[in-house]
Amino acid sequence: MTTEINPQAPTPGAAPAAAANGNGKRRRALLILLLVAITAGVLWLAYFILYARWHQDTDDAYVQGNVVAIVPQTAGTVVSIDADDGDRVEVGQALVHLDPNDAQVAYDQAVANLAGTVRQVRGYFSNVDAGQADLQARKVAVEQARADVKRREGLVASGAVSREELAHARDMPAAAEAALAASQGTLSRTRALVDATTVQRQPQVEAAASQLRQAYLNLQRSAIVAPITGYVAKRQVQLGQRVQPGSTLMTVVPLEQVWVEANFKETQLAKMRIGQPVKLTSDLYGDDVEFDGKVASLGLGTGSAFSLLPAQNASGNWIKIVQRVPVRIEIEPKQLAEHPLRLGLSMSVDVAVRDQAGPVLAQPRKADAPRFATAAYQKQLDDANDLIAKIVAQNLPRNARD
Repeated sequence: MTTEINPQAPTPGAAPAAAANGNGKRRRALLILLLVAITAGVLWLAYFILYARWHQDTDDAYVQGNVVAIVPQTAGTVVSIDADDGDRVEVGQALVHLDPNDAQVAYDQAVANLAGTVRQVRGYFSNVDAGQADLQARKVAVEQARADVKRREGLVASGAVSREELAHARDMPAAAEAALAASQGTLSRTRALVDATTVQRQPQVEAAASQLRQAYLNLQRSAIVAPITGYVAKRQVQLGQRVQPGSTLMTVVPLEQVWVEANFKETQLAKMRIGQPVKLTSDLYGDDVEFDGKVASLGLGTGSAFSLLPAQNASGNWIKIVQRVPVRIEIEPKQLAEHPLRLGLSMSVDVAVRDQAGPVLAQPRKADAPRFATAAYQKQLDDANDLIAKIVAQNLPRNARD
């Protein structure tokens, strides 16, 4: 008798073995997943402890800088424009010229007025010398008149001099004394104009010199110069335009003075201090160029606090929004010169907050030097003073000039 075996029939004990095998694979997969999760957690914890907790970063950062407005100091008509957008200009370089004709006329009048005033004051000094000589002559006349009276009084008794002649002689001292008093008054008034002064320091000369100084400055200001070295941006002035003092003609941007303003969340500022090192990258150059910087100052208020219409949370419904505080970051000048930045560019900022030695608020700084200054206009004043000294010297007596 033959027995046939069906190959598709289940083997006794095969189902439990397959179930056990599947559970083993699942446990191994879960174990591997658990190990991966634990490893990731440990790595993240190590990353946080060793690095992340000592760094604060943001992408809400932009390049800022000084934007120097070029404005006229006098009214006038534009006759030439010597710089355009993108041009590099040096401090003291003329950018715009105004019609100088009116200023030239006023300058010529002021020169003539100063020269005439110096000569007039020289006359005052001469009048003092002449007044002193006249006073001495009047004193001699008074003494002579008194001596004549005494002499005639001795001759009346002998009849050599009549009484009428004596009466006339007695009137002469009074007239001489009156002339002496008038001479003294004239000399006092003349001395008051020049007493305790020189020709150069006489008030009328100084007033005329001030008028010339102002006229010279107005003439020089017809050429509007750059107060700082930088690049011209946003030119607005046109030829023939009538400009007024204070109107912006163009702007000059010194790119070597730019900084980064990073807007950090208020929750990121607890460990931030002035002087902490910063790493920066820009969208312009990408991650290939990394800038070094440091925290220069922490903002004294949030952006909303200084907005035109600050938020009023004391009334109505209120939703808490995390505020941002601007943090100013200075960039290494050498790196900035090698890779110049433009105003408004986006930056990525990473501040290392491990060093807590720096202050939160800026400390008082010495006032011996300003942060920003220009000497573009000082030369104009120095030239005006040299011109005044020259004109005064030319109108003094030859021996005084020598």
